[in-house]
Amino acid sequence: MNDTNNRYVTVLWEARAKAGREAEMKAFMTAAVTPSRNDQGNIDYEAHEVEGQPGTFIIYERWENREALDRHLSAPRMRELVPQLLELMEGSIEEGIRLLKPFRPAH
Repeated sequence: MNDTNNRYVTVLWEARAKAGREAEMKAFMTAAVTPSRNDQGNIDYEAHEVEGQPGTFIIYERWENREALDRHLSAPRMRELVPQLLELMEGSIEEGIRLLKPFRPAH
């Protein structure tokens, strides 16, 4: 069995746009994807809109390790993006974050 404890980190982040701000939030998220993909340690960074639920978005991201994710979250551009994002979305950013712990079956 492969040890995955110190390997990549997968994050699922779900957010819902405020009523009437769906297109604006989608455009905002679209613009934020490429810089995040270019962050050191990024493996995958994909934005999705939930089918049949306009304005509900999920970002799937994988990072080489927790340190790479932490660098991404503390990047200077994030300090600028977070307040803008909060204007567009319902709730808090933290409410939608799920860290996934990888595992592999023995066979």
